Amino acid sequence: MTEGNYFKFSNSVIVLPLLAVLSIWTVYWFEIKFQVNFNDYGVYPRTLKGLRGIVLSPFIHASVEHLYNNTIPLAILTASLAFFYRNIVFKVLLLGILLSGLITWLIGRPSYHIGASGVIYVLVSFIFFKGILSKYYRLVALSLIVVFIYGSLLWYIFPVKDGISWEGHLGGFATGLLLAFTLRAPLPILKKYDWEKEDYNEEEDEFLKHFDENGNFIESRPVEPKEEEIKITYHYKKNPEDPGLN
Repeated sequence: MTEGNYFKFSNSVIVLPLLAVLSIWTVYWFEIKFQVNFNDYGVYPRTLKGLRGIVLSPFIHASVEHLYNNTIPLAILTASLAFFYRNIVFKVLLLGILLSGLITWLIGRPSYHIGASGVIYVLVSFIFFKGILSKYYRLVALSLIVVFIYGSLLWYIFPVKDGISWEGHLGGFATGLLLAFTLRAPLPILKKYDWEKEDYNEEEDEFLKHFDENGNFIESRPVEPKEEEIKITYHYKKNPEDPGLN
């Protein structure tokens, strides 16, 4: 797989972020429109009823501010995942939601944990660590960009602020790290020039032949083709009517 075929724009780069954003805003609109509250459908740790929140909690938000704070990171990170890791994008999202939610259910405080921030931490963690592990220059660059933009999120995997599910953030961060090590993503094959190959021979390089040992350019003249020698062979055929040849 070449680099051009690997980093190829597809519909999922637009569709997935759009669906993610529309889903969380639609759920919140439904709550406002019909005066209902879905907070009880969040993750409630170590209860059978709270298990449903593993799947449902990323779509539930407590306020417009909470919703807005998750919208832009979710859209940007989902688009980045779909573009740079299109072969495993659905695995990362599905496993990320399930595992991060399960960790929250196991270690969380006795309260309802809601919001898409757990998924955001999955994406930040996965994109960063996977890019570093790949050692591929574009993915490493993406990792550095993610750290530059969202590096401050690291503080919120600790209980530094009341009212924030640091357990969900920690679960997302740990899940992203785990997926970065376990999920395999094929990397594009970089094109190698002749001088990068192991069997490269400088003496046979036509370009380098135009330079002397000091690096000075040598203007080479075209070699005139040699004239081919023409050989003429005579064959004598005996004439039976000529008596002189008997």
